[in-house]
Amino acid sequence: MSSLEHPAVAKVAAALAEAGQHGAAEGIRVLPAEVRTAAQAAEALGVPVGAIANSLIFRLGSDKNALLALTSGAHRADPATLEQLAGGEIGKADADFVRAHTGQPIGGVAPAGHPSPLPTLVDTALREHAVVWAAAGHPKTVYPTTFADLVALTGGTPGALGGPEEDGQP
Repeated sequence: MSSLEHPAVAKVAAALAEAGQHGAAEGIRVLPAEVRTAAQAAEALGVPVGAIANSLIFRLGSDKNALLALTSGAHRADPATLEQLAGGEIGKADADFVRAHTGQPIGGVAPAGHPSPLPTLVDTALREHAVVWAAAGHPKTVYPTTFADLVALTGGTPGALGGPEEDGQP
C-alpha cells in the first residue's frame, strides 16, 4: 500500500475536500522517507524550517482531552503560553494517546482527519510564509496550505505559541 492509500491519509484528504480545500487535498505529497521532525521535512521539501507546521498533541486538563498546537518549525512551543491560550493545564501525550485522539501516528499528525474535532491553537509565526507545509496523516506525507486555511480548517485560535531557540535550532 502506498502512503497515499493509507487510511489516515485518505481521511485527511477527505477532510480537506469537505472543508473546501480541494487544492490542498490534491497537493498531498509522498516523500521518499519519513519526516518526523520539522528540520527533516524542511530539508526534504527545500523550504525554510519555519514554513513547517508542527502538529503537537498535548493532554489538556484531564487525561481524557487532547489539544492540538500547530507551531512553526522555527521554534518550540511555550507550555505556559499554550496553557494560557487553551484555558487549562497541559501535559505530555504518549504515542497511544496521540493515535487514540487523531487516528494518526506521531510524525504524521495532520491538522484534520481526526475521529472528532480537537481544540486547536495555530502559531501566528506561520503567517510569515506564503506556503506552509503540514503533515497529511502519515510520516511520509505532507501538503501545502496557508496560515489562514489552517485556522479555517481547524477552527483554531491564533496565537504566538513560542519563540526562537537560543541556538537557532527547532
